[in-house]
Amino acid sequence: MPTINPGFSTLAVHAGAQPDPTTGARATPIYQTTSFVFNDADHAAALFGLQQFGNIYTRIMNPTQAVLEERVAALEGGTAALAVASGHAAQMLTFHTIMRPGDNFVAARQLYGGSINQFGNAFKSFDWQVRWADTSDPVSFESQIDGRTRAIFIESLANPGGTFVDIAAIAEIAQRRGIPLIVDNTMASPYLVRPLEHGADIVIHSLTKFLGGHGNSMGGVIVDGGTFDWSKSGNYPMLSEPRPEYAGVVLHQTFGNFAFAIAARVLGLRDLGPAISPFNAFMILTGIETLPLRMQRHCDNALAAAGWLKKHPKIGWVSYAGLDDDPNHALQQRYSPKGAGAVFTFGVKGGYEAGKALVEGLQLFSHLANIGDTRSLVIHPASTTHRQLTKEQQIAAGAGPDVVRLSIGIEDPADIIADLDQALSKI
Repeated sequence: MPTINPGFSTLAVHAGAQPDPTTGARATPIYQTTSFVFNDADHAAALFGLQQFGNIYTRIMNPTQAVLEERVAALEGGTAALAVASGHAAQMLTFHTIMRPGDNFVAARQLYGGSINQFGNAFKSFDWQVRWADTSDPVSFESQIDGRTRAIFIESLANPGGTFVDIAAIAEIAQRRGIPLIVDNTMASPYLVRPLEHGADIVIHSLTKFLGGHGNSMGGVIVDGGTFDWSKSGNYPMLSEPRPEYAGVVLHQTFGNFAFAIAARVLGLRDLGPAISPFNAFMILTGIETLPLRMQRHCDNALAAAGWLKKHPKIGWVSYAGLDDDPNHALQQRYSPKGAGAVFTFGVKGGYEAGKALVEGLQLFSHLANIGDTRSLVIHPASTTHRQLTKEQQIAAGAGPDVVRLSIGIEDPADIIADLDQALSKI
C-alpha cells in the first residue's frame, strides 16, 4: 500500500492482494483446487486443531477466497470476513452461529422478500423464531425482545423500498439489551454506508449484487465487526463454551475480536458446506475494483430517473431518498451523503396491471430478479419476488400491487429515461 491509511478506492483495488509469490502474477490467481498439501504430520495436526492458520480444503478456505474476504473486511472496517456461496448462505451461517432451537431474533419488516421467506418459513425447521418490527419506529424492536432473543436484523437500505434505516437508533437498543445488531448492507455497499461505524456488530452482503456488480457470479459474505462480547451473557455457547470438535477450544477466548468470523467458518461453513467457488471469488474481486466508480454512477443516474418519473402524469408516487422532498431524505443525508443508491420504487397509476404492463413495455431495462448490475433492471415485486407473501406482508415490505422496482445501471441517463418514457406512453 502506498500510504499508511489508504483511501476507499485504493482499498477496493489493493486490499488483501499481493503479487503471486511463485509466478509474480499481479491479479489474484484462481486457485482452482479442492485441497492443499501439508508440510508434514505436525503441520496438518496444527491446521486441523486451529493452532495454525492455513489452507486445508476449499470448502473451508481457499487463497482466492481469502483475498476477497480481506478486501471486503477492509472496505467495511471489520476485523475479518467469511465469503460463502450466496447472501442467503451468509444469513444462514450467521444465525447458525448464534441461535439454538427455541431462540428468536427481531427483524425489520422492510426486507428483501427472499429474506422474509427464509426467516419466516425455512428457519422454522431449525426452531429459530423471527419477530417483526418496523424500521420507522425503532422502539418496536425493543418491544419484541425477551430472554430468548439473540439478535436484531435490519437492512441499511431497505429492498425494495430504497429507504434508509436509522442504524444508530436501533444499535443503541441492541447494545442496551446485550444482543448483536446484524446489518445487511447489500443495497448500499460500503461505498455509501459503513454500518459498523454506526453501531452494527456484524455486516452481511449478497456479493452477487453491487460488490460483484456485473450480474455474473453468486456469492455472499459475513463481516465480523469485532465489537460484541460473545462471552458476557452466556447466551452464545458456540463462541463462549469449549468446542468438543476442537479439543475444548473456546473460540471467543482464543480468537478475540474476530472469533465470530472463525466460528462461522469452522463450525458453520465446515459442516453445512455453502462454499463459494474460487472462480466466483475471482470474478467478484475483479468487480470490487470498480465499486467506487460504479456506485457513484448508479446514484447519479438513479437521481435523474427518479426526478423525471416524479413529474410524469402516469406515476402516482416515487420513493427515492435522494429527492429533496422525500420523507427519508434526512436519513439519507446523515448516513449516505454520497448518494441514495441505485434502487428505488414507484407506483404506476392503474395498480397491479399497469405495473406489469410497464415492465413488459421496457426495452433497455432487463426484466429479472436481481439488483446491482451494470445494466438497468426492472421488476414488479408483487407478481415476482414478493409473490409468496400475503398482500398485507407485501405492503408492509414496500412491495404493494402498484409498486415497480428499478435498479438503475450505468448506461447514459438519457437512454434510461427515454426507455421509461416510451414504455409509459403505451399504458
